[in-house]
Amino acid sequence: MTVTPLSLLDRLRSEPDQPSWHRLVSLYTPLIRDTIARFDVQSADADDLTQEVFAVVTRSMGTFEHNGRSGAFRNWLRSVVVHRVRVYWETRRRQPLVEVGQRLTELEDPSSNLCRQWDREHDAFVLRRLLDLLKVEFTTSTWEAFCRQVFDEVAPSIVAEELGLTINAVRIAKWRVQRRMMQEVAGLID
Repeated sequence: MTVTPLSLLDRLRSEPDQPSWHRLVSLYTPLIRDTIARFDVQSADADDLTQEVFAVVTRSMGTFEHNGRSGAFRNWLRSVVVHRVRVYWETRRRQPLVEVGQRLTELEDPSSNLCRQWDREHDAFVLRRLLDLLKVEFTTSTWEAFCRQVFDEVAPSIVAEELGLTINAVRIAKWRVQRRMMQEVAGLID
C-alpha cells in the first residue's frame, strides 16, 4: 500500500517537523520581506517584521483551517502580513502614513487590483521557489527532461534523443517532477 505524501501545508498543520518549517521559511521569506518593504518599511525593520509574520504563522498553523476555497492559505498569509505592517506603523506613529494606510487597505480588499496583483505574484513566486527547492530531489537527467518538456516545450522524442534516454523515460521524468510539485504545492497556490 502506498501512502500519498502530505503537502507542505498538511505537514505543517498535522505533523510539523523542522524540515517542513525550514521549507516554508525558505519558500516564503523573500516574498514576505519584499511585500513588507513595499510599505515604506526600512530594511532592518522589514527583516524583523518578516520574522514576526513567521512567528504568527508558527503559532497559528495548527489551528489554520483551509476552507477548501482557492487561495485560502495565500489570503490568510496576506492578512497576517498586512496586520503586522499596520501594527508596525501604529507603534511608530499613531497611524501609518496616509498613502501606506490606503495601500494596506487596498491589499486587504480581495476585489482590489493590488490584492489581485499580490495573488498573481504570490503564486508565480511560490511556484518558482518551490521548483528551485525541489530540484535537489531529482537526478540531473530527470530534471533536464522535465525542464526541456515543460519550460522549453520540446517534444519528448527530441528530449529523449538529446539526453540519450527512451521516450518513456522522458515522459516518466516529467510525470515524477510534476507529481512531486503537486504534492508539495497543494493548498499553497491555485
